[in-house]
Amino acid sequence: MTDTPRNVLLAGATGLTGGFVLREVLADPAVARVLAPTRRPLPAHPRLDNPVGMLHRLLPQLQAPIEVAICCLGTTIRHAGSREAFRMADYDLPLAVGQKARKLGARHYLVISSLGANASSRAFYNQVKGELELSLGKQGWPQLTIVRPSLLLGPRKEFRLAERLAAPFATLLPGRWRGIQAETVARALWRLACTPGEGIRVVESDELRQVGDAPKG
Repeated sequence: MTDTPRNVLLAGATGLTGGFVLREVLADPAVARVLAPTRRPLPAHPRLDNPVGMLHRLLPQLQAPIEVAICCLGTTIRHAGSREAFRMADYDLPLAVGQKARKLGARHYLVISSLGANASSRAFYNQVKGELELSLGKQGWPQLTIVRPSLLLGPRKEFRLAERLAAPFATLLPGRWRGIQAETVARALWRLACTPGEGIRVVESDELRQVGDAPKG
């Protein structure tokens, strides 16, 4: 059973996974409008509303009915430049997107977290992701989907040495630890967005692969 949302808010559309999600959403003829605020302009599309600027400044200005919100925001501590900047990108902004989406009427929020997310983790990255999951659970979503992909594989615009070196080995790991194509995650996110449900659902990487790679229909 599917229930395609007509109006979608997408955060992170210029990123690796977010770009694939945008393609999936716009390819669905049942979608009337995609609201995708970004720092850099996206290619024009008749069903795409693309406010351009810093996300934290754009969020208060967004005024449109939304049924589903998808958050693909995420960075690394190295790329962000500091722990504080990383926390802003991977904790504060996803929470703010959720709060705004709820005000705009969204009933389902889908967020990319990470394999190993745990608020009690000694690893700062996993700790922040775990704290985000806990905070999202307190926003009162009728339907909240948290996905935990392993190492995301695909053509990134920015160079990440650690991921480039790890990618060949990540494809050999078993189960949820095996690297996953960002395009697969994007297909899974959109399919999950079109799936009715209630409460909080956490989707680990191996299940994401099953959902994303399943034959359409």
